[in-house]
Amino acid sequence: MTNRAGRGRAIRAPLPLALAAGLVVAALLLPLAYLVIRVAGGGRAIEILGEPATWRLVWNTVRLAAGVVVASVLVGVPVAWLVTRTDLPGRRFWGTAAAVPLVIPSYVAAFCLLGFFGERGLLAEALGIDGLPDVRGYWGSLAALTLATYPYVFLLAQATLRGLDPALEEAAGGLGASRRSVLLRVTAPALRPAVGLGSLLVALYTLSDFGVVTLMGYDTLTRAIYVQYGSLFDRAPAATLALVLVGLTAVAVVAESRLRRKGRLYRAGPGSQRDGVVVPLGPWTVPALVFCTSVVGLFLGLPAGVLGYWLAHGIANDQQLDIPWSEAINSLGASGLAAGFAVLAAVPVAILALRYPSPTSRALERLSYAGNALPGLVIALSLVFFAARYATPVYQTLALLVFAYVVRFFPQGLSGVASALEGVSPRYEEAARGLGRGPVATLALVTLPLVRSGVLAGAALVFLSAMKELPATLLLRPIGFQTLATEIWKLTQIGAYSRAALPALVLIAVSAPVLYLLSSNRRFESGGPG
Repeated sequence: MTNRAGRGRAIRAPLPLALAAGLVVAALLLPLAYLVIRVAGGGRAIEILGEPATWRLVWNTVRLAAGVVVASVLVGVPVAWLVTRTDLPGRRFWGTAAAVPLVIPSYVAAFCLLGFFGERGLLAEALGIDGLPDVRGYWGSLAALTLATYPYVFLLAQATLRGLDPALEEAAGGLGASRRSVLLRVTAPALRPAVGLGSLLVALYTLSDFGVVTLMGYDTLTRAIYVQYGSLFDRAPAATLALVLVGLTAVAVVAESRLRRKGRLYRAGPGSQRDGVVVPLGPWTVPALVFCTSVVGLFLGLPAGVLGYWLAHGIANDQQLDIPWSEAINSLGASGLAAGFAVLAAVPVAILALRYPSPTSRALERLSYAGNALPGLVIALSLVFFAARYATPVYQTLALLVFAYVVRFFPQGLSGVASALEGVSPRYEEAARGLGRGPVATLALVTLPLVRSGVLAGAALVFLSAMKELPATLLLRPIGFQTLATEIWKLTQIGAYSRAALPALVLIAVSAPVLYLLSSNRRFESGGPG
């Protein structure tokens, strides 16, 4: 693996760097490789795939993912356009409020919706009626997952609209195009890659979800995998269904990649740094405000209100509501370790790919994103099988749980490190080597300080995601090790909503400052292989 520098002189990647990157990628591929080997050796894959029940699960899963993607786009794109390109009153507030639901775990959103719209929920109590139509099933799952995922589409569309060269729209207007024509023929095509990537993130989240579909009683692949895993007699169906889920995620990744290449637009120059054209809403101001109020009220106000009500109700009834200090410390510790190890592992992969580009280094980088296509439940299931057979000393240990977090969220750490490294000229490192510094000293004294902001941003993304991860935590946590996520899950399973409200609010309170730092100090970028 070499790099061209100076006057065509080839620089070979240091062997320790290449070995470190190769070992990192090999470790990241371990869950997928073991899952494939186990299914191939089980001998029942064809039989399981031929069962009608399997294809019903596939249909339910695809149907839910498609519905959530459509709903997220219909919510996220209009809000992004309103807060970025119009004279909407209070658009800064609406922009911030619309992003906050990203810190609400989907399973928290689900039990808040059940608590409010359920047969004996708060709405039925307020209306003084015995019960409401059951919200569980497909539509309840779609609503809860839309609440948790539409910010992905919103944030990416907002970033694209802010970065779009206003000269493009001004030129179209100068040629006589109407505002509607400019929106449809210039703005919308420019948004296509961002909406495609946001839709991919939504689809991957939905495919991997376990908490919502379980609480809502909707049968999907993840729910069936968890049930099959609980069988002490035959776990071959769980492994086979997990591989089917991996196949669906791979289809989603390929489809998005093709869509992004087809719709990608490039600038011929640096463009203008001016703000985009502000569209006066005029008589549409009130409908726009009603729309934004409805989105924020349903997706942020309702969960916060339900959690606050349950907490106050528990306090009023003298229930034992202890602050979950132990669970919070466990969550912070495990997520912090995962964030640190993820960015540490991402450094050699990013440096190898960007400083020593070659077919091999690019292949390693792309393979490292495999974790992004592996749902947490699949990763956990693979590691359970592997550790129970070949690595019993680490079975049900904190180390295995942290490793699962790293595999699952490594792409987020890599995107932070790589984006920062792309903005650093390699001449600084070349100068250090010219002054006699070795590769390790150059990395420690020059490269890492220059990419510190990207490292911190990547670590924050991994931390935020690990705090909310549920299925991997349920399967891999050490005995007696409770996190905020597992505590919420345990209490909601027995209907103790008042007691579950406190750890849910603590989880949101811990996560919200991280989201604020990311949104205020760093652009939401579309990492990943294009």
